[in-house]
Amino acid sequence: MKTLKFLLKKEFRQIFRNPTILKLVMLVPVIQLLILPLAADFEIKNILIAVVDQDQSSYSRRLVSKVAAGGYFKVVDHGTSFPEAFQLLERDQADLILEIPRGFERNLIREESEQLYVAINAINGAKANVGGVYLRNIVSDFNQDIRTELVMPRRFQAAPAIEVAAINRFNPLLNYRYFMVPGILAFLVTLVGTYICSLNLVKEKETGTIEQVNVTPIRKHHFILGKLIPFWVIGMFIFSVGLFLIAGPVYGITAAGSIGLLYAYLGLYLVAVLGIGLLISTYARTQQQAMSLAFFFIMIFLLMSGLFTPIEGMPEWAKWITRLNPVTYFIEVMRMVIMKGSGFRELVSHFLVMAGFAVFFNSWAVLNYKKTG
Repeated sequence: MKTLKFLLKKEFRQIFRNPTILKLVMLVPVIQLLILPLAADFEIKNILIAVVDQDQSSYSRRLVSKVAAGGYFKVVDHGTSFPEAFQLLERDQADLILEIPRGFERNLIREESEQLYVAINAINGAKANVGGVYLRNIVSDFNQDIRTELVMPRRFQAAPAIEVAAINRFNPLLNYRYFMVPGILAFLVTLVGTYICSLNLVKEKETGTIEQVNVTPIRKHHFILGKLIPFWVIGMFIFSVGLFLIAGPVYGITAAGSIGLLYAYLGLYLVAVLGIGLLISTYARTQQQAMSLAFFFIMIFLLMSGLFTPIEGMPEWAKWITRLNPVTYFIEVMRMVIMKGSGFRELVSHFLVMAGFAVFFNSWAVLNYKKTG
């Protein structure tokens, strides 16, 4: 016990004496948590649209006004020439072109039907898809308004109608930050646990102190605990700062569930990701190698975690990868506890899976360390 206490004192002194590590551990996650939620917005606005109005009628002007007033589109050109509008599309100065044909109002009134032409710049697939859906919804709403005006309501045979009342549970105002901030906070904790931990142990190899430790009476499990516990504490500290000093005061996010349950899962999760960092350090011989390996796994963890893209939309093989990603489970737990107020009964499977990750990665790291130590 005295040996472990001595190693912990030595590790904390080493961390606080290194200003680079201290800034990387303390300052960078705070800045990222302040900036990333502001940029990671699922709602696409300011879609540039060029309107080609060849009808110049009251109906066409009403449609253009409805598109501009929706809040999602910005009309960058309102003319009568499609080739000129297409040049804007080619120069990336417009995302969509809405062409209203000649005779638009006349055909709506006489023929009760008309077609619109929409050209979409699909280089940015996500923006093109969302912009097309927004525009179709606006045109559909405009079409319903016109039908209501043209078709006289029947006094005795009212048309049947279905009204849908939707209630947004867990996030009534559909604030995307409530959805993103818990996930980003989970990823930042992962970054500290995996990235910094792997660099710290590899530094011992580069300086040669690891060889001195191997010939001392210090047991290897004491040495490993002395390396992992400081970053476990730092991970807890960063999570607390992000949850209580940023998520709450800055974004107005408060946990609907138990904070104690959240910290219990965090403690287990940090053991798992620190095991990954330790495992990386047993294979890397230099800090550059450790950085490359850690960056490789962190990018996979980030992109396959469901943080930015829903897991349900991924192909089947990708879904299997997400099941092997510890970050996926922690992000789910964060959102379930903070937004839904889930209890331990709903999280039992998540605890069991994370315990399995912790045992697997740390056991592999310890066995591999014994081979190379």
